[in-house]
Amino acid sequence: MDEFVEEKIQSSEETVADAAVAEEEVVEMTEEEAQQASENLEQLEQKRDVINKDAEKHKRLRDDLNRQTKDWVAKRDELNAQVRELVEQAGKHREERDALNQKVREAKALRDEKNQKVAALTEEYRALKGDRDQQPSDKDKDRPSIKQLKKEFADLELKQQTEVLKKKEEQALVKRLKELDAQIKEIEGQQEANSDLREKNAELKAAKAEAEEAHKLVSEYAEKAQAEHDTMIALYEKADALRKQADEAQAKFIECKKAADEEHKKHIEQINAYHETDKDFNAIKGKQKSVKKKKTDAESKKAADDIFARFKNGEKLSTEDLMALQKSGYL
Repeated sequence: MDEFVEEKIQSSEETVADAAVAEEEVVEMTEEEAQQASENLEQLEQKRDVINKDAEKHKRLRDDLNRQTKDWVAKRDELNAQVRELVEQAGKHREERDALNQKVREAKALRDEKNQKVAALTEEYRALKGDRDQQPSDKDKDRPSIKQLKKEFADLELKQQTEVLKKKEEQALVKRLKELDAQIKEIEGQQEANSDLREKNAELKAAKAEAEEAHKLVSEYAEKAQAEHDTMIALYEKADALRKQADEAQAKFIECKKAADEEHKKHIEQINAYHETDKDFNAIKGKQKSVKKKKTDAESKKAADDIFARFKNGEKLSTEDLMALQKSGYL
């Protein structure tokens, strides 16, 4: 066993010795860098923490702004829906107003027609009434009735036909007949005029009633049209107020959206910066691990060298010593 170990050690002694020298040089170089690396690592770790906190801050701000953006969108959409409903209602009132205004125009035309008829009948009535005396005279009050006049006329006419009269008597009788005939015709004319006047007055009253009814329709339709117009205006004003609020909500939405995008951009920038810092941090950490490993390997080699020296001095090696030599490359 010792012979095999000795042979194996001798065959690799020169190679191991050269490697140990080279490894010792590398370890020294890495350890010199390790001090600076430790300082850099501490700075990078602090920087990474700052960047991470800043990234989280921008993330929180972004998420909060995105929530506000959704709230403003919901409010804007709700307001716009109310505006559309109000505008639709106002449109219906506008249509009703226009229909009523058309009825107003038609009622006015009918009223004007009725008023023209009233004016014409009034002129006719006044003309008929002007042909008569306003008050009967005392003479007319004492005058016989038409019945009496007609009886006298008939009696005289019979006398003229049945009796022989002197010339003067004949002339007087004919004169009286003419007077009676004139009086009878006058009274009959007055009676006929009174009948026409009553009829004309009744016709005038009916025309005035129709004109008044037409005027009532004008007023009724006009009041209803005005009420529809006032309701329409109130709805449009309310819609304008809500539309203004919707525009303000839209402006807030855009403002929050831009701010959220900016915070997201900063968050991504910090995430990238964190990754870059983390990369540098891990690189240094890797170097430290490498240095530590090389240092451990060097210590193992030194221990192996001591074992090998003891072996050369004739000391007996234990199983652990042999494992150490094998691990170090001597076996």
